[in-house]
Amino acid sequence: MNAKNEKKATTCCGSSAPAVTADLPPCCSSVQKDRGNWQPDIKGKYITGWIDTKIGQIPQVPTTLSRSDKWGNLKVRLAIKRMKYKVEPGLYAVGNPDSESMVLVTANYKLSFDTLRKELTGMDAWILVLDTKGINVWCAAGKGTFGTDELVHRIEVTGLKEIVTHRRLIVPQLGATGVAAHKVKKRSGFSVIYGPVRAADIRVFLESGMKVTPEMRRVTFSVYDRLKVIPVEVTTGAGILLIIMAVFFLLSGLNRSGYSFQWDVGIASVLNLVMAYVAGTILGPLLLPWLPGRSFSLKGAEIGIIAFIVSYFSNLAGTHIVQIAAWLLLIGALSSFLTMNFTGASTYTSLSGVKKEMRAAVPLQIVAAVIGIGLWITGRFIGA
Repeated sequence: MNAKNEKKATTCCGSSAPAVTADLPPCCSSVQKDRGNWQPDIKGKYITGWIDTKIGQIPQVPTTLSRSDKWGNLKVRLAIKRMKYKVEPGLYAVGNPDSESMVLVTANYKLSFDTLRKELTGMDAWILVLDTKGINVWCAAGKGTFGTDELVHRIEVTGLKEIVTHRRLIVPQLGATGVAAHKVKKRSGFSVIYGPVRAADIRVFLESGMKVTPEMRRVTFSVYDRLKVIPVEVTTGAGILLIIMAVFFLLSGLNRSGYSFQWDVGIASVLNLVMAYVAGTILGPLLLPWLPGRSFSLKGAEIGIIAFIVSYFSNLAGTHIVQIAAWLLLIGALSSFLTMNFTGASTYTSLSGVKKEMRAAVPLQIVAAVIGIGLWITGRFIGA
């Protein structure tokens, strides 16, 4: 685009409007004027073209994920820029949809968006993306951002009524807790059809005339599912763990004579903390279905005891009983808390259940940790 055209682009919609390029819709076209508040992120690398409709052009996205998409998905699973990983809310096209093509609803968390579109290869469909503040469907439904009000609002601002002739929306089952179908129907005229739990089943669901099998309705949390979210849990608390390890490493030099750094005690303390962290963030979640009890905090304490036994035979055997008791409490409390924190990633916990468990478990975890720290410091001064 030459300088003259760039100047027109910026003055047409105001000085704050971004300059456009030749392959994108002009900023003063019906793309923006007819869509209320929605202005698609024209810089999004996931947009590869545009579809003409009655109200203007709709961004088109591919069903094959690019290297950039895959790299972004990997980073977010490691909790890197996780809260900023989102797409612009609004309407997107997959393939070459027309007025009779189905409309599938999802969240603007890019991982959710990518998971859906890659299952639509060879299909023509519309994707209506709700503004969930970059949170996935299940969590956003619980928070209310994937909800009735936002769905009705997004129908209006995208001009969906003018784009499709039917009045059907396919909403993921995990978003059902936030969407009241009868209210959506009353306020927008669109009927809500709850689709399968997994995006991988969407093709079979559509090809069968939108019939859902019991398997499609079943919410699972397999070992593979847990493995996918464990890296987030591990990396999220890694920074705090390093600080705690550094503090214990330095304080290991405390003794009745004052301070004299001891490498063996410092390294042993670090290893014990790592053992507790691995137990709570990796082993607990992996072994979740097989650990006795229902509460996550109890399961975490159980795997923490196993971690303590390993630590005992590794570096605690022969030490003072005060140190042994200290690490039993510390490892158990830390592992219990970290495994309980995994409730946020699980698909078979409820918000009320989590709150109830935390009210009972957190005070006990704090007491155990405080007593454990007290015993550990006491042990340093009595020569343990």
